[in-house]
Amino acid sequence: MTTQEVANRLVALCREGNYGQAVSELYSEDIVSVEAEGAPDRIVKGLAAIAEKGKKFESKIEKMNKSVISDPIVAENFFTCGMYMNVQLKGMPMAIDMDEVCVYQVKDGKIIREEFFYTAQS
Repeated sequence: MTTQEVANRLVALCREGNYGQAVSELYSEDIVSVEAEGAPDRIVKGLAAIAEKGKKFESKIEKMNKSVISDPIVAENFFTCGMYMNVQLKGMPMAIDMDEVCVYQVKDGKIIREEFFYTAQS
């Protein structure tokens, strides 16, 4: 797939809430994931570790109130999109907003790197 095709597919799957399918279908075995400075598990490497990170995050969510994913912007082998979620986390009294810019790098039709830019909770 081209970078544009990968970007379109990722956005479509995320809009459907199929994050696990996006990882298994579009990510390279050697994927590197980088969270914002100060976030736990800031750098995670490898497809299995990324999948586990996603499951861990999803297990913390009690209810997804809203999710908005922007259309992707593609430049060469990179693309970016904005992601916004309003979620109720388990054990938390109020829902929280999560708003981030996501940057992906594609090689040979697979995502090899993702990096998320947001203000980490302290």
